Amino acid sequence: MATNNWPTSRTVAPGGSRVSQLRRTLGLFVLVSVFFGGTFVAAKVGQASIPPLLLVALRFDIAAAVLLGYVLVTRERTEWLPKTSGDMYAILAAGIFAIGLANGLLFVGQGSVSSGVGAILFALVPIFAPLFASLLLSDEPLSATGIVGTLLGLVGVGMVIEITPATMVQLFDGGAILVLGGAVSLALGTVLIRRANASLSSTVRTAWALPVSAVVSHALSIGVGESTATIEWTVGGVVALAYLSIVAGAIAYIMYFNLLEEVGATQSSLIFYASPLVATVGGWLLLGESLSMTTVIGFAVVVAGFVIIGFESLLPMIRRVGSQRSSSAPSVRSN
Repeated sequence: MATNNWPTSRTVAPGGSRVSQLRRTLGLFVLVSVFFGGTFVAAKVGQASIPPLLLVALRFDIAAAVLLGYVLVTRERTEWLPKTSGDMYAILAAGIFAIGLANGLLFVGQGSVSSGVGAILFALVPIFAPLFASLLLSDEPLSATGIVGTLLGLVGVGMVIEITPATMVQLFDGGAILVLGGAVSLALGTVLIRRANASLSSTVRTAWALPVSAVVSHALSIGVGESTATIEWTVGGVVALAYLSIVAGAIAYIMYFNLLEEVGATQSSLIFYASPLVATVGGWLLLGESLSMTTVIGFAVVVAGFVIIGFESLLPMIRRVGSQRSSSAPSVRSN
């Protein structure tokens, strides 16, 4: 795993500017974690009145309209038109893998697992992302520390879904495997976006990717036989759709892909370790869900894997910030 991606070459200002950048990055991590964590609760609420894949498709219809409209109004034509093959590659990687398939698999799988368990399973994104990055990105090789953290995270996820020889068949027949598939799709898409080296900004790229995701989701919805005639427009369903489209859709994806540009595929995926906390609390408060002690312990093991992976990347920057503050502090000279 690379240790030089946090911050990236953009963050070159010394002293206070570097501290401000660190605060901004951590602030984005918190917000995206909260917004994405709420996705799992909103998905459960929305699916009570809207079929899962159709819910995803409508979500991206609305998010695409909002974000494309914003880009067209606020950006010059030269800023929002794709210019290179890398731009098109990044748009397709985001639209198909990082957003479309990832959410389609997640929402279908979420129908048979709790919000907390679904979020914890989706927390495998930071486990898969370093593996894909080490294979596809020359600047993000997987270090020995990263391997330890990855393996520990996998053990934790195994505890979360309580894998035993007797439950393996049930696992592959249930929603858990679909949620895992969504995590793999998002991790792969994140790395492919990074590999594309696109010239478009993350906001513009997301605006173009969302219509692609909408097309993918509608195709999957039609393919499994879902129909708009089955939709029941309840208050809960409308609120869930609005949250998924605007807050956890257009806004959260802009923030997430901005983080991807700033800190790399491996570090940006770490937000999915914080999202389960939001999903678990939200599921408990709003849906009356509960978690077993094995699941809670398993999640703690997953977090330990995150600490090992993330600490390797954060420590050098924390040391640089600390040394810059020390060097910039006025010296006290005794008389």
